[in-house]
Amino acid sequence: MTKVVNYITEAFQELKTNVTWLPWSEVQRLTIIVAVFTIVFSLATWGVDEVFRKAISGFFNLIKG
Repeated sequence: MTKVVNYITEAFQELKTNVTWLPWSEVQRLTIIVAVFTIVFSLATWGVDEVFRKAISGFFNLIKG
């Protein structure tokens, strides 16, 4: 158990001393950019899915009818 506690302590110490963190304003800006692109790409994926769904449905209705 001591090894686990020591590992976690050393990991936090390394995060405090050796990692260069971005300024908070930069983190907020990049988070907003990622959120916007996630929404845009998910809407694009949904749109393509709807187009293919309608195309395949129309194709099967054409064959059936």
